[in-house]
Amino acid sequence: MNKEDCYELGRITKVHGLKGEVQLLFEVDDPFEYEDLDSVLLEVKGQLIPYFIEDLNIQSNKIIARFEDITSIEKATPLVGAKLWLTLDNLPELDDDQFYFHDVIGYQVVDTNVGPLGTVREFASFSLQDLMVMDYEGKEVLIPVIDEIIGEADHEAKTLSVTLPEGLLDIYMSEAKDSEERDDADEEA
Repeated sequence: MNKEDCYELGRITKVHGLKGEVQLLFEVDDPFEYEDLDSVLLEVKGQLIPYFIEDLNIQSNKIIARFEDITSIEKATPLVGAKLWLTLDNLPELDDDQFYFHDVIGYQVVDTNVGPLGTVREFASFSLQDLMVMDYEGKEVLIPVIDEIIGEADHEAKTLSVTLPEGLLDIYMSEAKDSEERDDADEEA
């Protein structure tokens, strides 16, 4: 199985108890959409390996799983930190105006006020905020992923509409200009 055919669901955060159970973190909007999972792919040494789920307990504050043939803390401990993957056909259906992050990588970003900007390079997830990483005039620009900023994706035209807050691009462009001026001053000295 190749990662290109999969998406990252989350990771194993720690062992739970002494009988091989592990605590999982699903990096999704609604973990309860995955309560009927019977298997996942674990990334072990860069390879995706199928693990069958014997028991999955999704609660509001934690997810506990027991995998087939993992019956002790000694067998579970090496799995801590492993990323969890699923094949793309496991993705829940979305409404017409929604999209998955991986769907818009490489799309042209079009601001409602400025027009075409750059391309979507990737998305970064942090505990408080998801960010879209866009290449703009040779610079990396981070855009918060919130409904007021990120609009609709046109999959036929491969464009993503945004309404950037006033001055956001200026921050990145002025940082780049300041850096260039410091480099020029260093060369003169």
